Amino acid sequence: MKKILTLFAVAGLMAFSSCSSNDDNIDYDTISEVFEREVDFNPSGYSVTIPLTPAIYESDVVLVYHLYTVSAGNDVWRLIPQTYYMTDGGALDFNYDFSINRINIFLGADFPLSQLSSDWTQDQVFRIVIVPGSFSGKSVNKADYSDYNAVIKRYNIDDSNVKRVKL
Repeated sequence: MKKILTLFAVAGLMAFSSCSSNDDNIDYDTISEVFEREVDFNPSGYSVTIPLTPAIYESDVVLVYHLYTVSAGNDVWRLIPQTYYMTDGGALDFNYDFSINRINIFLGADFPLSQLSSDWTQDQVFRIVIVPGSFSGKSVNKADYSDYNAVIKRYNIDDSNVKRVKL
């Protein structure tokens, strides 16, 4: 009987010692995704809906980045929600919400949106990053979501061939 208990104790010790809570061990068979959309906002609502097909899991996180400018040949991405302050003192917001089957990107402002120039409403480019729920949990080593490049690096995403699709 002592030998059986010793065997169970050793087997249990080995099982528990093989468990790890090291967040640096990423499960690479769970794939993050990145894609790009170019959109035009129009006066019928200043919002754009992007379908997600196939639908994502409820635990997934969607991050949306706005292409703010290009500096020295490099894209400058800003995580939305993002507020831009106009020269006349007004504030323009780019924001979004999402569900398992769609992303809605929309504009808001403290002035009538009809006063916006087409620089803010036409040919706007967004990068959408879907982070699977297993990556987005609480972690000491979580990526700085405001830094697009840190997110791409942290989740091992290859964004070298992202295709831009005009909606």
